[in-house]
Amino acid sequence: MEQNRAPIYEALQNFKSMRIVPFDVPGHKRGKGSPELTAFLGKQCMEADVNSMKPLDNLCHPVSVIREAEELAADAFGARHAFFMVNGTTSAVQAMIFSAVKEGEKIILPRNVHRSAINALVLSGAEPVYVNPGVNKRLGIPLGMSADDVKAAITENPDAKAVFVNNPTYYGICSDLRKIVETAHRAGMLVLVDEAHGTHFYFGDGFPISAMAAGADMSAVSMHKNGGSLTQSSFLLINNYVSEGYTRQIINLTQTTSGSYLLMSSLDLSRKNLALNGKNIYRRVSELAEYARGEVNRIGGYYAFGKDLIDGKAVYDFDLAKLSIHTRDIGLAGIEVYDILRDDYDIQIEFGDIGNILAIISVGDTYLMIERLISSLSQIEHIHRRPTAGMFDHEYISPEVAAVPKRAFFAPKRAVPIEKSAGMVCAEFVMCYPPGIPILAPGERITPEILEYISYAKEKGCFMTGTEDIELNYINIAAI
Repeated sequence: MEQNRAPIYEALQNFKSMRIVPFDVPGHKRGKGSPELTAFLGKQCMEADVNSMKPLDNLCHPVSVIREAEELAADAFGARHAFFMVNGTTSAVQAMIFSAVKEGEKIILPRNVHRSAINALVLSGAEPVYVNPGVNKRLGIPLGMSADDVKAAITENPDAKAVFVNNPTYYGICSDLRKIVETAHRAGMLVLVDEAHGTHFYFGDGFPISAMAAGADMSAVSMHKNGGSLTQSSFLLINNYVSEGYTRQIINLTQTTSGSYLLMSSLDLSRKNLALNGKNIYRRVSELAEYARGEVNRIGGYYAFGKDLIDGKAVYDFDLAKLSIHTRDIGLAGIEVYDILRDDYDIQIEFGDIGNILAIISVGDTYLMIERLISSLSQIEHIHRRPTAGMFDHEYISPEVAAVPKRAFFAPKRAVPIEKSAGMVCAEFVMCYPPGIPILAPGERITPEILEYISYAKEKGCFMTGTEDIELNYINIAAI
């Protein structure tokens, strides 16, 4: 197809030349009603913030320019169809799960999923069958799902409807996606892939296999994370025999009827850019990340990990565009390095947890930016290094599931002091954000180890979210 086209963007440009007088929403009327906002965002941006109409198509039921843009995106990603998602990749993940499993049906998935996946279980009533990811003892991080563990879960749960895979994880770990797909399909199960951090797998060389190339049935792709589009814009890709019409109906259950043309045009233009220039763009991204990895490891104390982790099982492959750095050996939690970088060096990285940090390297980075990060990390190691005694040494704690998420979340509940909650069943989420992977999810039993982890994370300055009590002094307990 003509990947040099951007149908939504072109339609907006044509629309602007028509000089239409607006008596529709949005009420700012091309920026005239919000002068301060127009001065902040710019006249061009405000003029492109328009409502659905015949010349611009309709996201809920596209028949012209949006439909054409979807077909171009599908072609670029090697999918059977692509949907423009403007409620974030959260909505794409949830649409996959809603499409694949209904209330009471089983879905096989790793426990280190993003909160959006477990939120989908709360809403749908589907039953999770968790496959514990491997854990790297040195780093303390959850890895991928081994193909053998997935096969065992499928054998033990032949009535499951789908397998859900993180690929890559936040840290860059990839599972043996092709083998998982083959095993699941032989059992008649769909394969859904949270590919939020994997846009570049489709356009660059030397990266792990993409979900569509591996034969997966559905994939959620965050174009805004490392593909260049605006925040909150993503694609949902479908493949094989997944119904386009039914999937769109599922999407329309929760996605806005007022699709943002700013977000859609950003997806359209970013897809065009990657389809035409992706190989060169991501070759440079890989070079920047590899350079940064080598320089960080030369500092001493840090460990910027990469393909050296590959074991053919829980780490089948590694995404070299990720700059994941272990910090515990300099006596600092990742969140402490995260805070120091921002507060003292004006550098904002993606996240810090209790043992690692992640810097996203993508289309907009330069060597000058990388050098600034490296020199700042070197100074932090020199100034702030301290003994490692007493540091928490792992991120992942295997859950004890006492009830399906929906039952626990909507059950009668009461708030108890968190320090007195051991042995009880959690009725809400507890997580550090980012990355937004729950420490506790509804229906899981609270253990002393989990409480110790939460206390340590709070002490180190992790941003704790998910609970009704914003201070996390109390936690909701399910009466089940």
